[in-house]
Amino acid sequence: MNIESFMQGYKAAWERRDPSMFAALFHAEGRYHNTPFQVQHGPAELAEYWKRVQMQEDVHVAYEVLASQDGAGIAHWHVTYQVASEELFQIWAKSTGTGLPNRKPGDPLPRMVLDGVLQATFADGLCQEARIWWHSMPQAN
Repeated sequence: MNIESFMQGYKAAWERRDPSMFAALFHAEGRYHNTPFQVQHGPAELAEYWKRVQMQEDVHVAYEVLASQDGAGIAHWHVTYQVASEELFQIWAKSTGTGLPNRKPGDPLPRMVLDGVLQATFADGLCQEARIWWHSMPQAN
């Protein structure tokens, strides 16, 4: 596995909203740092974390490989999706540190934009460790 094949799998797992497909990208002891301060370790934690993408609909993932070498790589990724549950919206709002945007009861849930960078290391055909740095916001109308 290299950064290109990893990103192809990452894109497919996200767009299909498939936790098992995501976890299968990693070694049994693989680590995914979804923020600089949080890490999921091993297939069970990876799949459990990835379940949150099941609260997204109409997911579109694009990426560009920025650097690739034997055993490592860096990619820029960009995602848009429709929030499909109030629970996911609350998770997002708490993680941004900015509070909830003004929404009235009954207002539709927003379409979100995420933009980030992923750095990964690989061995024996799987990802050993992936770190992401990202930001999200509601998509402008």
